Amino acid sequence: MDAVKVTFDRKCCGCVSANEEILVRTTSSSPVGMHRVVDPAGAALPQAARVLDAGGDLWPDEVRIDVETLNLDAASFRQLSEKHAGDGDAVRAEVLDIVATRGKMQNPVTGSGGMLIGTVAEVGPQSPLGLAVGDRVATLVSLSLTPLQLTDGLERWDGRSERVPAAGTAVLFGRSIAARLPEDLSPELALMVMDVCGAPALVSRVVGEYVERGVSPTVVVLGGAGKSGSLSLAAARSAGAGHLIGVVPFEREADQLTTSGLADRVVIADARSPLGLADAVATAGGPADVTVVCVDVPGCEQPAILATAQGGTIIFFSMATSFSAAALGAEGLAADVRMLVGNGYVPGHADLALDLVRGSAAVRTLFEGRLSE
Repeated sequence: MDAVKVTFDRKCCGCVSANEEILVRTTSSSPVGMHRVVDPAGAALPQAARVLDAGGDLWPDEVRIDVETLNLDAASFRQLSEKHAGDGDAVRAEVLDIVATRGKMQNPVTGSGGMLIGTVAEVGPQSPLGLAVGDRVATLVSLSLTPLQLTDGLERWDGRSERVPAAGTAVLFGRSIAARLPEDLSPELALMVMDVCGAPALVSRVVGEYVERGVSPTVVVLGGAGKSGSLSLAAARSAGAGHLIGVVPFEREADQLTTSGLADRVVIADARSPLGLADAVATAGGPADVTVVCVDVPGCEQPAILATAQGGTIIFFSMATSFSAAALGAEGLAADVRMLVGNGYVPGHADLALDLVRGSAAVRTLFEGRLSE
C-alpha cells in the first residue's frame, strides 16, 4: 500500500510528540475496519472475519495502542479453562495460538474475546476518537474484532485468571470506542468495570422505561454476585426498581450478596433449572418484570423465560446464550416476553458504570474482592 511519512507537532494536533514522524497510509480505509480483514477479504466485518491484519502501517483514521493488560470475557475463559482441565500453561498456549493465527483474540468456540487496557502509541491524522499519544485507555470494543499482536509470549500470565498481563500492540478503527482510564480508580479495577459496563447501562434504561409508565418493576438478576450482575442490581435500584432479587448458585455467593445489601432478596438456585429457578424466584417475590441474565453457562434461556411475568422483559448479557433457544423457547412456552440482546454499548455506559462503583461501597467491595482472588 502507498504510504507517506507525516510529521506532527503535538502542540497543534495532539497526535504524536513534537516533530515525530509516523508512517501513514494514503489510501482510504473503512471506519468499521474492513480494510484489516484478511480472510475472507472484503466479505466480512472484523468480528465475523477469521483472520485480521494486525500489523503494518497505520491508516489515517486508526489508533495504535501499546497493550498492558487483556481481560478475557468470562464465557471464553471458562471454556478454555474447562477444555484444558485448569492447566494454565495449556490455556496460555492456546490464547497465544489464537492471537497468532487470527490476528485477534477471538475464542473459536464462544466467538467472544474481552477487552484491553494500554497506552496510546500512535494516532492517525484523521482519527475521530479524540485520543492523544500517552493517554492510558480501556478499549470498549471486543477483542474479537480488535487487531492484536502479542510480543511477550504472555510470560507474566499463569493462565488461571481472566486478567492477562501482556505486551504487544492493538489497533482501533475510526468507529471504535475507547475511554481514558480514570485517575481515582486503579487500572485493574477500571478494566473490570468497563468490561461489563454495557449491562448496567441497559438495565438502567429498561427499568427507567417501566418507571416512566408508573411501574416500579421487580427485577431478577441471574448471577447477581458477579461483575455484571452486581452492577446491574445497583443500576436497577438507582433507576427506581421496586424489588430486587439476586440469584446465585452457591452459599458463599449468597452470603456475599446478602451482606452487600444490593438485593432485597437473595436465593440460591440453578439458573439452568426451569422449574427450580421459577419456584425460587416466586418464593422471593417474583415473577420478574425484568430478568437480567448475567451467568456465563449455557442453558439458562427457558428458565429465565419461566421466571418472567407475561409482558415482562428479559435482558441476555451472557455470551453463552443461545438466541435460537431463547426465541424458540419463548414460542414453545407461549410466553409473551420482550427479549433484548445486551450488545455491550449504550451511550454513556462507561461513565454510568464507573459512577456506580464510586457511589456504592457494596459494589466496589465485590469488585475489589475479585481482584484479590
